[in-house]
Amino acid sequence: MKNKTILVTGGAGFIGSNLCEALLEKNYQVRCLDNFATGKKENIAPFLEHPDFILIEGDIRDLETCQHACKGVDFVLHQAALGSVPRSINDPLTSNEVNVNGFLNMLKAAGDQQVQRFVYAASSSTYGDSTVLPKVEENIGNPLSPYAVTKLVNEIYAQVFNRVYGLNTIGLRYFNVFGRRQDPNGAYAAVIPKFTMQLMNHESPVINGDGNYSRDFTYIDNVVQMNLRAIESDNPHALNQVYNTAVGDRTTIAEMAEMIKKYLSAYDPKIAEVEITYGPVRNGDIPHSLASIDKARRLLNYEPTHVFSEGLKEAVTWYWEHLRDITSN
Repeated sequence: MKNKTILVTGGAGFIGSNLCEALLEKNYQVRCLDNFATGKKENIAPFLEHPDFILIEGDIRDLETCQHACKGVDFVLHQAALGSVPRSINDPLTSNEVNVNGFLNMLKAAGDQQVQRFVYAASSSTYGDSTVLPKVEENIGNPLSPYAVTKLVNEIYAQVFNRVYGLNTIGLRYFNVFGRRQDPNGAYAAVIPKFTMQLMNHESPVINGDGNYSRDFTYIDNVVQMNLRAIESDNPHALNQVYNTAVGDRTTIAEMAEMIKKYLSAYDPKIAEVEITYGPVRNGDIPHSLASIDKARRLLNYEPTHVFSEGLKEAVTWYWEHLRDITSN
């Protein structure tokens, strides 16, 4: 793997920037492609002067940009997408343009430029209305949101590009990823950074529903490990598959909120007194999410380094150290 060049699309985003950092630490040549629609320059600021890092500012909806970014690349880690179920419900057209048309552009460019392996961010939303737990890769339900449709289409396109064009792909179905650099602001902020910021401000977080919905929350370090396993594996049976990228455990939303309160209260005792409130169930939400990670263990030698409580404690510490100066306190 020495001297290999890796392209990270969406490399200025939450997951992408953590991947760029890990790849540079392993002495890869790293290219970052981002249009900064949701990614942030500050996420990659520490890498801009690194001799093995190149930033390409561009949009995956432009095929020429994708071709340029893929030229001379050995592996692609495709993270660029418009996330969020509510965003896709409010604006299905843009979600489709980025997540489907942009994905197809990247597949085409990777194939044309003879990229060795195309690893992409899939989603647990693909399981849709399936009530079977734990979620096993081969058994999915019907999509519950436009976002879920786009991620299912990605998997189908990846399979077709392997069969028709011989492009090797690996899909990683992310389960509720959280951790350092995840944006706590905006209408579509993920629940953990959003609740953390609200509690730091002594504001009451609002849980959608009764709090008993559960998630297989997955710390960023586990996701980084899966991506590295996907590009570094020499197991031919590991290729052209999709894998759950998770911990294999679940926590209710109410439990998660109470844990954030507990960890933050160590820094600010007043947070323990902040009330957690409840609102209506959010349209498109899956009630329960729990992954089987047996396939990833078997074919990619994946083993999570962080269970939820460990990852959450690290994440809360990161937010306290980096974001308390921009809260209202």
